Amino acid sequence: MKHAILSACATIVTAISFPAGAHGSQHHTNAGALKPPERVTPLFKRELPNVPGKTLIAAEVLFPPGAASPAHTHPKSAFIYAQVLSGEIVSAVGDEKPRLYRAGEGWYEAPGAHHKVARNASKERPAKLLAIFVTDSGEQQLVFPDAK
Repeated sequence: MKHAILSACATIVTAISFPAGAHGSQHHTNAGALKPPERVTPLFKRELPNVPGKTLIAAEVLFPPGAASPAHTHPKSAFIYAQVLSGEIVSAVGDEKPRLYRAGEGWYEAPGAHHKVARNASKERPAKLLAIFVTDSGEQQLVFPDAK
């Protein structure tokens, strides 16, 4: 039963849009070389019974060595907490300077915040984080990459 529930959650959350890299496309560096994309694995989605109209979504984000997410924002209703599970991630939200986060450390993103830097700090080892969203239940897209 637990496997069926997790499988159903993964199917539901997969239908929600993540950045292009999250589904296997590749990002180009300024020099034109391909960087491996981050991979997003949906883990959990549930409406909050004590907070009508809000949903909690959890996803695991795996950054292969050298991988990075393009700068992006999230819905204006989304509060996000990210926790590094392994490796080291460099992140910068809003006007913050990029900061190195190690396993066990995390940050939050206020609704509508601009996430300008999210990358694996290592070119040799993968890094993984857990991203937890609390958002309006009707949100269909969780990530909006910056216009190029």
